[in-house]
Amino acid sequence: MTQRFLIRIEYDGTPFVGWQRQTNGISVQQVLEDAAQTLSGKPTLVQGAGRTDAGVHATGQVAHIDLPDKFDANRVTEALNALVGEWPITVIKAVAVDAQTHARFSAIGRRYLYRILARRTPPALLKDRVWHHKHPLDAEAMQLAADRLIGRHDFTSFRASQCQADSPVRTLDELQVVAQGEEIHLHVAARSFLHHQVRNITGTLALVGTGKWSADDVSAALEACDRSAAGPTAPACGLYLEDVVYEDVLWD
Repeated sequence: MTQRFLIRIEYDGTPFVGWQRQTNGISVQQVLEDAAQTLSGKPTLVQGAGRTDAGVHATGQVAHIDLPDKFDANRVTEALNALVGEWPITVIKAVAVDAQTHARFSAIGRRYLYRILARRTPPALLKDRVWHHKHPLDAEAMQLAADRLIGRHDFTSFRASQCQADSPVRTLDELQVVAQGEEIHLHVAARSFLHHQVRNITGTLALVGTGKWSADDVSAALEACDRSAAGPTAPACGLYLEDVVYEDVLWD
């Protein structure tokens, strides 16, 4: 008999080709599946709630995994952390759930953080952890523009050309721009996101922050439904998957 677990994971995305297993390098999923196979004695799928790109980090990614029911949540957490070795991945918590709970399809919300270091000099300790933006950014102006994107819209202008979603329509529940010392933090929440949506929104709002664009320009880009009408894609290194929300899952 098997037991399904949800596992909450943090990782440094720098050395990985992304979450999803690929042929061109090591992924977060591959490292976890190799660890799970060692634990269970057979090939074991680790199904993530979202596919983060190469270089994107996570403080609250979630995945589900089916393991022999002789293991409890604490054993799963400790064993997987031991078996991932030196890779920068940590299973923060595991919780037993019913077999119908799916990490991706049962999720009712996702939350991302994007970090921008807005100063002339480059970071030392935060290298590969933030987008180093060499010019000052006006967080208040960025928030006024961000407000234009909150709600249900066609986000074609902010989706990657290779996005495979059936529809470009998404509902953005939250988009907050917060100044934190030398950093600008974007807090973004929705049920689901398009490929590169957060990074494309961030690159566009940075144009507002430098005074090159206005809030009206952001509205015009949204209404154009054309990727070329919006701003550039912000680097992967500043993006963090912070949380995945489920209706009936209690982590504590």
